[in-house]
Amino acid sequence: MLRQHGYDSVLFASAEAFQNHNEFEEVLCVILDINLNDGSGIELRHRLKAAGNSVPVIYMTGNNDPAVRMAALQSGCLGYLTKPFSAESLIEPLKENIGRARVMRPRSREFPSRVIR
Repeated sequence: MLRQHGYDSVLFASAEAFQNHNEFEEVLCVILDINLNDGSGIELRHRLKAAGNSVPVIYMTGNNDPAVRMAALQSGCLGYLTKPFSAESLIEPLKENIGRARVMRPRSREFPSRVIR
């Protein structure tokens, strides 16, 4: 879906594999499942922030528990999607983030199009 909308993506098999990734300069957004096989997407987001990485996050989940939703929103995210979700509900926050990045960055810099999921 992401590639059909012009975004490059990198897929990681686990939270551990993702944590070993350190090339976030060109990343537009990270798409994290709330329930990972080896941990919590929300906790992973907290670890990223603690390490000084403020890359934007979109969460997705099959469980729309209000407490989990609140924790996700409080962690700071571009979006919170409940499965199944439409392509538009995923792509729209990415487009909005690109718009914010254009305002905050000089025109001469290329804008990131990579999404990590």
